Amino acid sequence: MEKNNEQKNAVERPPVVAVMGHIDHGKSTLLDYIRKTNIVDKEAGGITQHISAYEVIHKDENGKDKKITFLDTPGHEAFSKMRERGAKIADIAILVVSAEDGVKPQTVEAYKAIAESNTPFVVAINKIDKAGADIERTKMNLAENEIYLENYGGKVPFAPISAKTGDGIDNLLSLILILAELENFEGDAKENASGFVLESNMDSKRGIQATLIVKNGTLKKGMYVVSEDSICSTRIIENFLGKIISEASYSSPIRLIGFDKMPKAGSIFKAFENKKDAENFAQNWKIENTGPNKDKQEESDKKIIPIILKADAYGGLEAIEKEISKITSESAEFKIVGTGVGPISESDVKNAGGKEQKAIIVGFHVKIDKNATEIAEKMELKLSTFDIIYKMTDFLKEEMESRRPRVESIETTGKAKIIKSFSQTKERQIVGGKVTEGNIGLNQNVKIMRRDFEIGQGKIVNLEKGKTKTSTVEEGTEFGMMIESKTEIVSGDVVECFAVFQK
Repeated sequence: MEKNNEQKNAVERPPVVAVMGHIDHGKSTLLDYIRKTNIVDKEAGGITQHISAYEVIHKDENGKDKKITFLDTPGHEAFSKMRERGAKIADIAILVVSAEDGVKPQTVEAYKAIAESNTPFVVAINKIDKAGADIERTKMNLAENEIYLENYGGKVPFAPISAKTGDGIDNLLSLILILAELENFEGDAKENASGFVLESNMDSKRGIQATLIVKNGTLKKGMYVVSEDSICSTRIIENFLGKIISEASYSSPIRLIGFDKMPKAGSIFKAFENKKDAENFAQNWKIENTGPNKDKQEESDKKIIPIILKADAYGGLEAIEKEISKITSESAEFKIVGTGVGPISESDVKNAGGKEQKAIIVGFHVKIDKNATEIAEKMELKLSTFDIIYKMTDFLKEEMESRRPRVESIETTGKAKIIKSFSQTKERQIVGGKVTEGNIGLNQNVKIMRRDFEIGQGKIVNLEKGKTKTSTVEEGTEFGMMIESKTEIVSGDVVECFAVFQK
């Protein structure tokens, strides 16, 4: 009976489309053209570093207005989790490939995310307006990476486009609507809303807010939204333009303000009509997913470098954590001891100031509170913030290199056999010998060896060759030297010059 009702109420819903691809291949420019706005200039360094969602209207082949919801996902390798999330949440994906550059590493990674999530997709061969564009070469490049286009060994629909001029974009949008019709995406407006959390962040004035995509049902003002154990009353619902609305239905991107705790990006949300049902759902989730049995981290003999991470959004934290995991050393490793969304605060600084090892505090797209700066100066802590992911990783690599333990390596540079001992004081003596291996030099440190055992160490403070002072004596040459050592050197002993290197 219930199944029949669901079938009766289900109607066609707009597709949710993820735009994916390599960095600088034109994903954001494509959305710019579609929306007739400019979002690129708002992103530091021209890189989209958050998932953003937009609604557009496009006429189908019958001239009827059809809505399409777009997700813009970052192309930088560090944001792979966000791309994977976009592919899983979306109904359809657009894989953008530059006709100039062809398939690149993040193109392949994006395709893998699409394939693993079993998401239908189309390929947009972009930048056909460029002098170096070669569509046929790009098709071949795609095929070499097992992405087979229509009429080129496969069934993947494609559209040559210029995101800059708009050429081919109408065709691309039409392909999306045709694919959506074939897939028959449906939703039931009478059900309570459910969907996914795209992103979450802390706003200094409004508190915890999150961007959601409604995949089914309707969300109304006065309901309660639950994501895992995070709860939010729908007192304020904003559409993708930032306008306050009273309700939202399937395929709509929205923003909710007022979560009691940060919802996890990529998590499922459900809407409830009353607070008690919402609280019960959150409590049950917490019981099922938390407990005493937690995975224990493997103990390491490496030096631990503690690090505290702050970002403006949950996805930013994911990206930073991914980058940190790739920064390795044989003798040291980063350990994340604290994370959070929002500015670097006084409490972050206090938590970082341990006596044994001061933590690194890194912020991504966040500011530093004034009190935090003052306390950090007193505690001699360095606070670092970044707007570009690769600049942050360069900084962390330098910190790893400067903080890791140095491994000393001793290298023997020369050996000499002592032939005669001439004179000796309490701490110095004059001896004569012959270099048997390598060379010996003035001011070099030496080991004093007797029958292959080290009996002491010293330093060459004077060196002569043929009664003439010199700085170096080569292999096979006899010499006289004054050596600074408390160890008595006798005929038959061997001195080994050595140098200490730190790696």
